[in-house]
Amino acid sequence: MTAASPPEVLRAPLVVEFPFTRSLGPVQSAFLTGLREGVVLGVKTSDGKVMVPPVEYDPVTAEEIRELVEVGATGTVTTWAWNDRPRPQQPLDTPFAWVLVKLDGADTALLHALDAPGPDAVRTGMRVRVRWAAERTGAITDIACFEAYEGPGGGEPVPHDGDFTDAVTGIVAEARLDYVYSPGRAQTAYINALSERRTVGERCPSCHKVYVPPRGACPTCGVATTDQVEVGPAGTVTTYCIVNIKAKNLDIEVPYVYAHIALDGAGLALHGRIGGIPYDQVRMGLRVEPVWTEGGRYPDHYRPTGEPDADYDAYKELI
Repeated sequence: MTAASPPEVLRAPLVVEFPFTRSLGPVQSAFLTGLREGVVLGVKTSDGKVMVPPVEYDPVTAEEIRELVEVGATGTVTTWAWNDRPRPQQPLDTPFAWVLVKLDGADTALLHALDAPGPDAVRTGMRVRVRWAAERTGAITDIACFEAYEGPGGGEPVPHDGDFTDAVTGIVAEARLDYVYSPGRAQTAYINALSERRTVGERCPSCHKVYVPPRGACPTCGVATTDQVEVGPAGTVTTYCIVNIKAKNLDIEVPYVYAHIALDGAGLALHGRIGGIPYDQVRMGLRVEPVWTEGGRYPDHYRPTGEPDADYDAYKELI
């Protein structure tokens, strides 16, 4: 007789992304608008140093600073690292160097990409200049990259009023993280059980709490959990919130209720949406049960069971 092979641990690609919208103050607005116009601006601190990129508050005194100056589009590499595998959305799609460049007239360095044929062509102290993007919109990407340069420098910083026509007042930064997620042994068993319309947790051998979803170890005692326990399906609303802002790509009308639900037999509450009841009638202690959609691998939402509300003392430790 051969031993049964362990169940396959789940793995799946996961993408986390969101647009971050930020309004700009007068200094950042002038800096980005200047890039659109082919001008690099810095700001002068209380001790006379020129910072590029500019900041709005002095890093030493924390005082507000607004004295803008124009610096050169040429500079010196202060340090660098070679990137032989550019990722999507990086400045160049061929291998390049990340460099810190102290522009002529500046006292701090700007991080950007350097277009170079290979790492042997890059060195600390080399002279470079800005390569402007063909189309500029008022973003750091208006600097397409830096390139090697052997000509004259940019000289001293020149005062600038920061006034431009149609100034940039806000930016949208796209944040994205791509990775492969593996839930591990405990959560793989939990997910597989959900596909069978069962909810399975794991009991701590020390404190005997049943954790749902399981993590493979007790967060309180720090010992491994291997004893599987089926809980629910019904449970109790321990606390909740009313959602009034519609999420993108989520086909649920607002307002709706999202709650912590302590399933019968579980040692802590999990998250779930409450349906089948007006949002203003949801309450702590409400007894609920899962509702599954055809082919769904997890409960779509929870609805009232019709049972009397649970007594507060029965769930107060799970809030």
